[in-house]
Amino acid sequence: MNFRNILTGVLVILAFFAGAYWQKTVAPAQQPAAEQAAPEATPPGMPPDGPPPAVSAGDAAAVGIKWDVPARWTDRGATSMRLATYQVPAKGGGDAGECAVFYFGPGQGGDPESNIDRWIGQFEKHGKISRASQQYGGIPVKLVEVEGDYLAPSGPMMESTARKSDYMLKGAIVEGPNGNVFFKFTGPKKTLDGAAKEFEQLLASMKKS
Repeated sequence: MNFRNILTGVLVILAFFAGAYWQKTVAPAQQPAAEQAAPEATPPGMPPDGPPPAVSAGDAAAVGIKWDVPARWTDRGATSMRLATYQVPAKGGGDAGECAVFYFGPGQGGDPESNIDRWIGQFEKHGKISRASQQYGGIPVKLVEVEGDYLAPSGPMMESTARKSDYMLKGAIVEGPNGNVFFKFTGPKKTLDGAAKEFEQLLASMKKS
């Protein structure tokens, strides 16, 4: 075997080991982001303010309950995230109130207590928190009331986008025949105090559809 053949053999061996080293150490670091592991999917049963509802306002019969909207309230209709939205007139020159209604279908949206805890967690410097259970039209309802600095969630990730002082939340989670229906009424405390009877009347008007 002459010197040229020996040199060729050595170069082939070196090229083999260099290729193995590149595949093991260099190539993984150069993989595009699209090939990396995707984040875990959102778990089922996410509470309100998360994924779109299972039905639209036009399919309200599928919810299993119906209710009367107070005369002063303005029906803003459904959105991609809500079954309905009601605007409530402001009181004392502050912001208007908003009552958002969510429905995700049977067994969806999370349990009432977890949602109530999450709603309370959207407030800082809150005072007394009121929780109660009630029945309206033979339908069980979980109620919550909290006031303080509201960390208003917004956007696709529902992160806090503003801190609103002296705000209140009145929440009602209705355990309907076709799944939970979530009423989240928020706004300045003066506005919600002024509309407290109307919110109570809305709940009292509920009946199975």
